[in-house]
Amino acid sequence: MSDWKLVENRFKQYLLLERSLSPNSREAYLRDISKLKAYSELFLGNKKADEIKTKDLQGFSAWIAEMGFTPSTQSRVLSGVKAFYKFLLLEDIVKSNPAELLESPKLSRKLPVFLSVHEIEQLLGVIDRSTPEGERNLSMLETLYSCGLRVSELVNLKLSELHLEEDYIKVLGKGNKERLVPMGRIAKRLLSNYIEKVRCKVPVKKEAEDIVYLNKRGGKLSRVMVFYIIKDLAQKAGLKKVLSPHTLRHSFATHLVEGGADLRAVQEMLGHESITTTEIYTHLDRQYLRDNILSYHPRNKK
Repeated sequence: MSDWKLVENRFKQYLLLERSLSPNSREAYLRDISKLKAYSELFLGNKKADEIKTKDLQGFSAWIAEMGFTPSTQSRVLSGVKAFYKFLLLEDIVKSNPAELLESPKLSRKLPVFLSVHEIEQLLGVIDRSTPEGERNLSMLETLYSCGLRVSELVNLKLSELHLEEDYIKVLGKGNKERLVPMGRIAKRLLSNYIEKVRCKVPVKKEAEDIVYLNKRGGKLSRVMVFYIIKDLAQKAGLKKVLSPHTLRHSFATHLVEGGADLRAVQEMLGHESITTTEIYTHLDRQYLRDNILSYHPRNKK
């Protein structure tokens, strides 16, 4: 068995000496491999690189899609993984290439996984509020759900971008585009509580002084750590769905559309560039659509 650190270092040397890649390109490849390593720790019982099979990589491909990465980013990550396994085959670390038949994601959209309001309450209800981390996690998940944030937007949220007196926060989304997102009463109360009672007691690292949600060491939380937190809570709550931080964003949008919110307003809050991306949520509640037609079509009115 080959230790992850060992094969990563050898791969790094290969990219430098034999592929002559730039520092940025080398770092991009290594970030791709770190995602696969994190997936292995989460779902594969910490398999080593040479133990991973094709079906494991297919699961990894589905996972990065659920994490909210765009199809183009998913393709780039999978390209990095394929290059990694070609190298392992070249070095005789693996006898066959499990990534050889790995397919890049198709651009067609499928209906996303979302939680019902009851399932959201179940998830939040198992959080242990007696610990500082519990108070932080409750605020984080409520903010994800109430504001429909991407996980990257959550972990990069800044204190200087909170405008709680005016009930909104400023979010830096994809393409460095800023948008203003309304914040509801419950999310605002939990966020204020976290800042005033928990965050103020954490020794903050200099680079994270303006970051809202901190880890125990006073640094910025990683996307993967938020995934760990949600996975652990889902298990405790007995939820069988495969959840990610993006599930709460999907739930936010679905519940708004179900409740009759204007699709353009939902698009604005989600930071979608195109309305067609937002329209996927109109397909999620057939019963809601049926009830509307039966209630408002002139042939069905009494």
